[in-house]
Amino acid sequence: MNQKVLLTAAVTGAGDTVKKNEHVPVTPKEIADAAIESAKAGATVAHVHARDPKTGGISHNVDHYREIVDRIRESETDVIINITSGGGGDFIPSLATPAAGGDGTDMQTPAERHQPVGELLPEMCTLDCGSTNFGNMIYMSPTDWLRDQAKMVQESGVKPELECFDTGHIRFANQLIKEGLIDGDPMFQFCLGIPWGAEADAETILYMKNRLPENAHWSAFGIGRMQMPIATQSAMLGGNVRVGLEDNIYLKKGVMARNDQLVDKAVNMLHGNGMEAMTPQEAREKFQLRNPHQGGK
Repeated sequence: MNQKVLLTAAVTGAGDTVKKNEHVPVTPKEIADAAIESAKAGATVAHVHARDPKTGGISHNVDHYREIVDRIRESETDVIINITSGGGGDFIPSLATPAAGGDGTDMQTPAERHQPVGELLPEMCTLDCGSTNFGNMIYMSPTDWLRDQAKMVQESGVKPELECFDTGHIRFANQLIKEGLIDGDPMFQFCLGIPWGAEADAETILYMKNRLPENAHWSAFGIGRMQMPIATQSAMLGGNVRVGLEDNIYLKKGVMARNDQLVDKAVNMLHGNGMEAMTPQEAREKFQLRNPHQGGK
């Protein structure tokens, strides 16, 4: 069991949560402010997606990402920035033309998905490690596309967090490591409880954890009501922790949350179990994070 735990705040995501909770940040300023507030509450890392300021939906606009990142960097609050590289991977087949995407399909090439990471050079980014049934949608990341993305991330000097939504994703992430596409000690994230990926329970965490390389670091998160149970189980089993409005919009039953409240709840959980959240600097040293934006380490 770690005494110091990497605590990530996933502050907005790309899901249809804006109309359900007024605290879900939408504009670049709101997303940056949420990251800063989460850091002040004790988060080590801020994981960010961009949203369209007008619609609240997903945005791939690099300028939106740039404003978010610039605002965080210019603040007086230190936090590690982790940008999604998931981009456009939403495929909804059409019965009329099954080889083509139907309404709601949003696909980007590997280079397009990598663009915000490659241009803004955060210390970390996510790298989804396979396709999955995501509700009634397919999140599509073919293996050769992921190899291309992993290579681009590697060349940028950004540390990838290997996102695993199912057990087969662990196998492919290990293959990326074997092929030399992941530098240093790998960082894994178990993404649990999403329909229809891996189950959000301790048995699944142990199954996935036991298939990691010996030098791997890992974290786990659960969605909805499983956010805090999985955070607790992850920390107790020696992993790191993620909370935030991307994964869960409630503080407790019937009460809408803010990101900083969820971070505070996780900090209190850690303290209650004899642990504490790492500072950003402690995480940089432990996980050998470079800051390619500034050059060097």
